[in-house]
Amino acid sequence: MNLIYLSLGSNLGNRKQHLDEALKLIQSKIGGIESVSRYYESEPWGYSSAYRFCNCCLSLRTTMDPLHLMDLLLEIEQALGRQREGLGYSDRVIDIDMLLYGESRLNHPRLSLPHPSMGDRRFVLAPLAEIAPELIHPVTGNSISKMLQVCADQSEVVPMP
Repeated sequence: MNLIYLSLGSNLGNRKQHLDEALKLIQSKIGGIESVSRYYESEPWGYSSAYRFCNCCLSLRTTMDPLHLMDLLLEIEQALGRQREGLGYSDRVIDIDMLLYGESRLNHPRLSLPHPSMGDRRFVLAPLAEIAPELIHPVTGNSISKMLQVCADQSEVVPMP
């Protein structure tokens, strides 16, 4: 069984409900959820929007290969109403990113592991540090808590009530 870490985000509609629904679908279609962070509110990253994000991270175990897992995650996004429009960042009902797949390194046209931008994103590192502070990133060799401490992104990321 491989230990996988995912990041979820939503900034349209009932953000918490979208994350709740995504968690239910991940549990039913993939299974094995071990831990889920609190929900955090954050500013949009990489683009401007009036809508703030609700984010969380989770860990799960699976025997699925990374590309099959990614296909299922994309199906879950689509089932929840995700519309992919062009390139770049935009507001979205749901976004699910695969951050880490055990200690695997993968450079595939459809998927890069570990997620190449995770260390640049406070909205990913804060919830991930909550559930896996001592987890070692397979490329940098740093713990997630250390990555959060040195993250250049200083945008506001706060736990939601």
